[in-house]
Amino acid sequence: MEQVVKYFETIPSLHRSLILVGGITFFWLLESAVPLFRFDQSTPGYRKARHAGINFFFTLTTIVVNFCLAFLLVKTSDWAVASRVGVLPWLNLPLWAEALVGLLLLDLIGAWLAHWTEHQVKWMWQFHSVHHSDQYVDTTTANRHHPGESVIRFVFTLVAVVVTGAPMWLVFMYQSLSVVLSQFNHANIELPRWADRLLGLVVVTPNMHHVHHHYVLPLSNTNYGNIFPYWDWIFGTFAREEGRRLVYGLDTHPDPHEHDHIGGILKVPFQQYRPPVGERDKKELVEE
Repeated sequence: MEQVVKYFETIPSLHRSLILVGGITFFWLLESAVPLFRFDQSTPGYRKARHAGINFFFTLTTIVVNFCLAFLLVKTSDWAVASRVGVLPWLNLPLWAEALVGLLLLDLIGAWLAHWTEHQVKWMWQFHSVHHSDQYVDTTTANRHHPGESVIRFVFTLVAVVVTGAPMWLVFMYQSLSVVLSQFNHANIELPRWADRLLGLVVVTPNMHHVHHHYVLPLSNTNYGNIFPYWDWIFGTFAREEGRRLVYGLDTHPDPHEHDHIGGILKVPFQQYRPPVGERDKKELVEE
């Protein structure tokens, strides 16, 4: 465990970049081989390279925002550790337990709570809706976040670090897992039921997270988890649905210019709030 801690204490920027690029590459190839939905050139409005290009643009803006604010993360973690603020210093756990409890708390506050709040607070939802507006969810969707949402998420991460009392090695470990698991659970694949049940005991699977990207309520207000599935179980926001019955996107943003043009997407958070249309009859969905 000490070697793991030492690695993440000094993880090179190149390695962090390789985690991001390597994850996208691996899941891109996997979903091309065994896709849940066969998005192809015959799908109206869909072009694989163009779709990926839009999402890579927002991946880049996320990287820029996090890079510019990174000094705040380091200062906050260093202060929390030096001041012995947060849950971990109080518990004084063995190193392996500190890592486990720390990851759970960082995921709860920095990911699940942030995500749930964005669905409850209208002005936050305006920014988060950019992520949900993708009608062709795949591994590149994982980093499709408006720059404004990247700032919101960063603030929640700072709060998570203070509450947890997390040292930087733990923060880097959390961020690395978060990147890979987000790419995994957005990937355009569907696990066999037995594999989903087994793996879903430990991490959020594509079968679980795809439900969250259904285009209407109530399913879009379920399955907020990023790394661990436990928070949705505990707080009653877990739901199951067959993958092929899902339709991605938003019922409030049917105009293609608002979800597949960078300029239009960037303007979405500053439009007037649009209340959700609501769940359609499942029979109607099947007939389509």
